Amino acid sequence: MELRQVRYFVMVAQELHFGRAAERLHIVQSAVSQQVRRLERELQAELFDRSARHVRLTAVGERFLPEARALLAAEERARAVVAELAVTRATTLRLGTSTGLGSHLDRVLDALAGLAPEIGVELVDAHARERFERVTSRELDAAFVRGEADGTGPGGLSFVPLWQDPLVAAVPARHPLASSPGAVALADLADVPLVLTERRNNRALVDLVVTACHDAGFVPVPGPKSGSLDNTLTAIGAAGPADPLWTVVYASHASRLSTPRVAFLPFRNPGMELTTYLAVHRTDPPAGLDALLRACAATGENGAVA
Repeated sequence: MELRQVRYFVMVAQELHFGRAAERLHIVQSAVSQQVRRLERELQAELFDRSARHVRLTAVGERFLPEARALLAAEERARAVVAELAVTRATTLRLGTSTGLGSHLDRVLDALAGLAPEIGVELVDAHARERFERVTSRELDAAFVRGEADGTGPGGLSFVPLWQDPLVAAVPARHPLASSPGAVALADLADVPLVLTERRNNRALVDLVVTACHDAGFVPVPGPKSGSLDNTLTAIGAAGPADPLWTVVYASHASRLSTPRVAFLPFRNPGMELTTYLAVHRTDPPAGLDALLRACAATGENGAVA
């Protein structure tokens, strides 16, 4: 039995006319008649009653028709699965990341490798604004970003919430706060110069920290201009007791750092955290995005994956 014979049989059963069936199949009528006859010989049963005026299904043909349709449906599903796998195998997700993702990124990539090992990943480290621009221009397929709580963004982007990212204070290890048990209050840092990246590089982070300081009753003392996080932490660790500095670091990143001259302290103040989102284009999502979202959900982070 050949699938084309089954396909011809189903078309004749729908049209109850060999000529019209041949037209819909875009082949000559004799080819349809010949293949249906071969199918009948294979099954050792007549599927149609043929007369000069009418073509009707026999009782066997009536019973065989739903099974024939099921065979063709199974063929379509099999072809679709193979086509989907072929596309997925060729998929490389270009993801915008940042250093602060820390252990979150490790867990997501491990989960993605387990769920869809055929998907490649290209990681691109960039400032938040640049990540937005690259996803908008489709240079990136998606990007991890923080603080876009309204769920929509520039250039037709959508933001899928993933998890909450708490911040910790980075202070000199010799600072009195470093030896205090428990969490630190922002007000305890009111007189210590704060080193932050420029707002254009990370608006969500800067706005959160500055607003939290205002809510705690003080305007943060500006510290020296921020460079890379490594340089900032080096400067904090090297600061003397008379001229300490502080900054904020994502807890997930701080847990990976080995900086004995810097102490990382959780905040006593509520709300010192940002939501991490996956920024994607609202139309034509990239192949592999569903697998990436499943990987984010599979990490067991405290967040809602939509």
